[in-house]
Amino acid sequence: MKTNSLAKIIGITQNTALSFCRGIFLLGIIYIIITPILSIILDSFKDVTDMFNPLVFMIPNEFTLENYRLALRYMDYSSSLSASLTLAVGAMLLQILVCSLTGYGFARFKFYGREFLFGLVIISIVVPTQSYLIPLFTQFFDFRFFGFRSNLLNTYAPVFLMSAFGMGLRSGLFIYLFRQFFRGVPKEIEEAARIDGAGWFRTYAQIMMPNAAPALLTVSVFSFVWQINDTFFASMFMQRLNLLPVRLLTLSSYLSGANLLTAEEVVRIPLIVNAGIMLSVAPAIILYFIVQRFFLEGIERSGIVG
Repeated sequence: MKTNSLAKIIGITQNTALSFCRGIFLLGIIYIIITPILSIILDSFKDVTDMFNPLVFMIPNEFTLENYRLALRYMDYSSSLSASLTLAVGAMLLQILVCSLTGYGFARFKFYGREFLFGLVIISIVVPTQSYLIPLFTQFFDFRFFGFRSNLLNTYAPVFLMSAFGMGLRSGLFIYLFRQFFRGVPKEIEEAARIDGAGWFRTYAQIMMPNAAPALLTVSVFSFVWQINDTFFASMFMQRLNLLPVRLLTLSSYLSGANLLTAEEVVRIPLIVNAGIMLSVAPAIILYFIVQRFFLEGIERSGIVG
């Protein structure tokens, strides 16, 4: 009896110790991930006096919206937000159309070289864009197409063209998500549509796409969020356009070189930049909260089917 009791005590002690270690490990991960985000959020509400107060660690003593007022003015927020929304929505619609058609083709049609082509899609997910940035930049700098020649930099054309031809931001991932979802749709539905005289495009548009609402929502949210917050393509192809990522990247240097800033505003530059970061990610955060429940359901049903 004593031996059994001692074994139970040792087992409980070991489980408690393991649970404690797991808790400490998870708290450490949470601290590493959450602390920079909280720092940006709280710093955006700080006053100048809090910057020189040694007693202020993260939570400001005096909350102020002055940083947001200045960020709204120097980022030309209404104009840059409108331009960014136009770019993000346009690219999102093109990616939905192209990636869903491509994913449907990979999932339902058998043709020579299908596996090889799908392998190229997977490679486009794995290979970083930076590895082929120079030829991509050169292509849009001196764009040629059947006698047409133009410089497409500092226009929406590079993003729209890449999205229309399946090479947009994360397009390979979206093709994979649609393919996986369409593979899980029963083939009997398509067979019934063919009996009724529907062709492949009508089947895709009227049968498959309405049933692909979860995957459609997932791709829409991912495409919009990644596009509106993208600083890589924006800094390479659209440096002179009035976009939120471009404004954010140049905000600190713009403020540092501005001659009309007061002494207080010069000191406040890091706080203004933090407020600009919050304003830049605000559209994506608002969208996520609106579609949160449907978005999580879409993630559960897309990409893991089949």
